[in-house]
Amino acid sequence: MLKVTLAQLNYMVGDIQGNIRRMSEAAARASADKADLVVFSELSLSGYYPGDMLDEPSFLQRLDAGLQDLLSATRQFPDLHWVVGAPTRHNGPGKPLHNSLLVLQDGQVRLQYDKQLLPTYNIFDERRHFEPGADTAKVLRVGNCQVGFLVCEDGWNDQGADYATNPFVRMGDAAPDMVISINASPSHLGKREQRHEVFTQAAARHKLSILYVNQIGGQDQIVFDGASFAVEPEAGVVFEAKRFEEDIYTLELGDNGHFQTATGQKLGPVPAQGLSTMEFYRQQIVLGLRDYARRCGFKQVVVGSSGGIDSALTLALAVDALGADNVVGITMPSSYSSAGSVDDSVDLCRNLGIKLYEHPIKELVTTYARQFEASFGEPLQGLALENLQARARGTTLMEFSNAFGHLLLTTGNKSELSVGYCTLYGDTNGGLGLLGDLYKTEVFELSRHINTHAGRELIPQVIIDKPPSAELAPGQKDEDSLPPYAVLDEILKWHIEGQHLSSKEYAHAAAFVDKLRTQSGGPEIIARVQKLVFRSEYKRRQAPPMLRVRPRAFGTGRQMPIAAHYE
Repeated sequence: MLKVTLAQLNYMVGDIQGNIRRMSEAAARASADKADLVVFSELSLSGYYPGDMLDEPSFLQRLDAGLQDLLSATRQFPDLHWVVGAPTRHNGPGKPLHNSLLVLQDGQVRLQYDKQLLPTYNIFDERRHFEPGADTAKVLRVGNCQVGFLVCEDGWNDQGADYATNPFVRMGDAAPDMVISINASPSHLGKREQRHEVFTQAAARHKLSILYVNQIGGQDQIVFDGASFAVEPEAGVVFEAKRFEEDIYTLELGDNGHFQTATGQKLGPVPAQGLSTMEFYRQQIVLGLRDYARRCGFKQVVVGSSGGIDSALTLALAVDALGADNVVGITMPSSYSSAGSVDDSVDLCRNLGIKLYEHPIKELVTTYARQFEASFGEPLQGLALENLQARARGTTLMEFSNAFGHLLLTTGNKSELSVGYCTLYGDTNGGLGLLGDLYKTEVFELSRHINTHAGRELIPQVIIDKPPSAELAPGQKDEDSLPPYAVLDEILKWHIEGQHLSSKEYAHAAAFVDKLRTQSGGPEIIARVQKLVFRSEYKRRQAPPMLRVRPRAFGTGRQMPIAAHYE
């Protein structure tokens, strides 16, 4: 019989002492539950992922000192084993560090296991800093149980397709009573179900009971959702921790090899399906914004309120994350703004309970255009005049941000960013984008969900119903420049994400594109969209970070050259 406390915590990269305090508080809870082990997530000492901070001698010195402080902390509970993640020094050829799992007890390191499989795909680049560990299983006797250990990616190659080494094979040969896997597994659409599938199959194949411990919290572009779980060889997933929340929970591994509560009670059922897609988006974005703002030292945010759907959804999500008192909207009507754009912004902000400022830009644009013609001898017109309006708004928002200390949230969605339907140094200004991984059709769907979740109309129905428009020219509509979003988004999913999509979503997008190819003008539409995506890479490279909700987000998840021949 073994008692294990999983500590699903929200760490901050670089806050070594703060992370130690969080772990120490969780250890106190574990000790009170008479646990034998308390388990923290991957790189819990440093936070995940430190990036090139790992190249800085001063940071490595802080890590060394932090590990000594952590060892001292373990002496408070001498019978408790602490399973922690930390960068450790590697002596010999190769990279100077290991991504290590350490088992600490009463001031001593009882076991060190170095992560073997270091991912270098999508948003990961661990081989940049770490040397792989030896191809061996590490097992430690705790009480009357043998416990094996893995670190995140080590558990994801049981099919043997991605790496030459499969740590599960060695672990199966060692045959411990339980395997502890510590993880920093970022969240995206479908990731929870994917984790369950991979580890349920591995548990059954190797006849191992596994405790999977993850972290929560937002770190720059990525968000960790927690949802730690326990899986048994025959029963599958038998326990799941809270999602998008910190959770400290003690389980007991009985003599029969089954997990149960700390008091020996049977665990309740775990649903196969988690949150709905829209509720997942809401919770992921809310947590991502909350942590990003807090960690960057912002208490308040500002959003340009156009009366359109993107800014409305951004404002609603910001209020959900930070509270109405910490969100400000600014409406900036121009000569081409519809009569309803300001009124819709007023209604929206009233529903949300936030302050709305009005800052007209008509005079500013007129003055700038007049001076441009006087200086260069040609009138400012066409696209240049349209972009001037967007840049006047972007400059106004940045001035407000600078003057009052608010974080500026950009409002662009994935459809617009994909095809470059945005203005550099205008509507792309900002410190964080909430919608940059949501297609336009999803923006509408999430807006409807926000109202349903609130039980009232936060985002006015008139905003949801109105045709999307940048309002930079007379009578302008998005579909004057782009295919209908229902068409555009399917092409973009097929082109940008492809088989990174779920099998169902990919099949739908691929079938849509195949059908479009048979229709008059269809091949030309597809080719035009692809060309727009290629040509807009330079814009995306200069956009603010966008919170990731899908498997392949812009930013670190999709790295493409700017100057390249794509056709």
